[in-house]
Amino acid sequence: MNLVHGSNLEQKESHKTKYRDRESRAYLAEIRLEYNKWRDANMRLSGPSSKIQKDDAAVVRERARLLENYKNFLDQQKYAEKFDSRSNLHSTVLEEFLFYLFKDLVADFGEKALVGKSHTFKDIFFLPPNYSAMLARPHASVERKDHDFVIGATVEARLFITDDRQSRADAENPGSVGIFEAPASYETRIEGRVERHYFDLPAVVIECKTYLDKTMLEGSSRAAEELKARNPNGLYLVVMEWLKLTEDVNLRKYKVDQIYVFRKQKNTDREFRFDVDYVKNPINLDVVFHLFNLVRDHLTADWEGGIKYGLERGWLI
Repeated sequence: MNLVHGSNLEQKESHKTKYRDRESRAYLAEIRLEYNKWRDANMRLSGPSSKIQKDDAAVVRERARLLENYKNFLDQQKYAEKFDSRSNLHSTVLEEFLFYLFKDLVADFGEKALVGKSHTFKDIFFLPPNYSAMLARPHASVERKDHDFVIGATVEARLFITDDRQSRADAENPGSVGIFEAPASYETRIEGRVERHYFDLPAVVIECKTYLDKTMLEGSSRAAEELKARNPNGLYLVVMEWLKLTEDVNLRKYKVDQIYVFRKQKNTDREFRFDVDYVKNPINLDVVFHLFNLVRDHLTADWEGGIKYGLERGWLI
């Protein structure tokens, strides 16, 4: 189990050249102590799952409370100044929180379910150096996109050139695709005339931001459009603590399915968040619970779609 925020902290603790000064070591030790409490409390907490239970809201409330407490600790000025945004220490907290929020829901679908950071399928193209090489194997390249948080499956695709001497049945099925557990490496493996390609297929993509501005939203929208072009049943969401959008932004033209602002608050530059008069809204339970229910409904629904299904209804989309 790779917990992204914990891994980031561990990398800093074991770095050979950076964070070796006394102050950094002391700060990392303080953060480690509080992180372990946050992690252990979340791992002990069970739910919510794929089945609706009367205590679902209470469990989500507790996870939100644990997140709020840990974020309040980590957002202290001394840590913010010591570990800037490039270190990803602060930004990975939301990503790990999403794992805790959805871990029991995803577990209900079996061991092969993928949850966490991901290298999702974006596109495939073929680039043999010459015709002779094309006849030997496909020379396929799979383009992947990294995402902060994904619920989905890891795919192994075996591609090879059909041999004329094969049976007709084999010729009509030149490749095979399977769902399996994540490989140690996503690099393409060449085994004679067969290529093995590995990529993740997302059912849900969640992009995590400290805040969201218009440029970020445009990037998220392009990523969502690319996802739906290859995986029309995919759900693309964006979550953040603060919002940095003005009223003249037309949200309807963007391709993301939903945008969640956990603190229900406009963004304030980081240096002003340390002012004595600044009031930081807490993580909002209703927002987090809406996010969870949207994802649960999507994962437990039947994904009807396509021309045939639409024609039976009379409306296609």
